Amino acid sequence: MASTRIIKKYPNRRLYDTEISSYITIEDVRQLIVDGEEFEVRDAKSGDDLTRSVLLQIIAEHESDGEPVLSTQLLSQIIRFYGDSLQGFMGSYLERSMQAFLDQQQQFRQQMGGMLGQTPWAMMNQLTERNMELWKEFQKNLTGSVGQKPDPERRPPDPKRGR
Repeated sequence: MASTRIIKKYPNRRLYDTEISSYITIEDVRQLIVDGEEFEVRDAKSGDDLTRSVLLQIIAEHESDGEPVLSTQLLSQIIRFYGDSLQGFMGSYLERSMQAFLDQQQQFRQQMGGMLGQTPWAMMNQLTERNMELWKEFQKNLTGSVGQKPDPERRPPDPKRGR
């Protein structure tokens, strides 16, 4: 089992990844999370665990950019729980709820992948290729019929007969 990756945070706010022996950005830390890497952020001087504050910083930065995940109402409700007698249950409830949501999302993606049997891009590529084939066939039929002589056996429909 791999050991937990240690990232040191210095007073100048720089982050140092001890695994790769290099300074990294907060966006690099976010990518570690996306990649499922286990890590801890430690104060370089005291050794205190700063992981939660760095995670909150990432959330705050992403919430201020683009489309937020957490509404003002939800954030207000979370803040109201601080000091409440049920505060201890709130964290575990949110954690279990998020895990259930992620499990359902993964199951849905697997079912959709099984139904479609491919990624959306692959499906779009196939549709595009099929449309190109149809277009080429249409052009071939159109240009092939342009230079042909009329068939004397074939008469135009008679408007009086309805044919």
